[in-house]
Amino acid sequence: MGKKKIIAQSEQDVLKEEEALTAAQKKAAAESSKAKSKRIEKGRAYIQSSYNNTLLTITDNNGDVLGWASSGALGFRGPKKATPFAASKVVEAVLEKIQKTGIKELAVYVRGIGSGREAAIRALASRGMEITTIVDTTPIPHNGCRPRKARRV
Repeated sequence: MGKKKIIAQSEQDVLKEEEALTAAQKKAAAESSKAKSKRIEKGRAYIQSSYNNTLLTITDNNGDVLGWASSGALGFRGPKKATPFAASKVVEAVLEKIQKTGIKELAVYVRGIGSGREAAIRALASRGMEITTIVDTTPIPHNGCRPRKARRV
């Protein structure tokens, strides 16, 4: 490979590099302080529970997503994804992701007819979240589709 040639830097080049490094560090510190100062008191929790999976998304009041998880993403497979135990693990995972934001109050919106509905709500309450409202947003057909034409024999 041979010897590497070392080029001596002038004092001006060294000063320019140091200034660039300090500017980058100040910028990174300012961005991290912005993230730390973004304390959110109230938010929303959207629980979608089906026969196959349980999803939990936590947003602020504007609807910006702060964190989400699903039982499938946590490693549950097959019918175990829709169990109450998997739903409680989903809540743990999401709350661990969003603990920096400092949310204390949640309005819960539940959709679907899975077994993880109540378990997820109970897990949220047991983890120290103050639940202000619980709204069921499960879609319900009002009249359904038009029935088939009557069969004549």
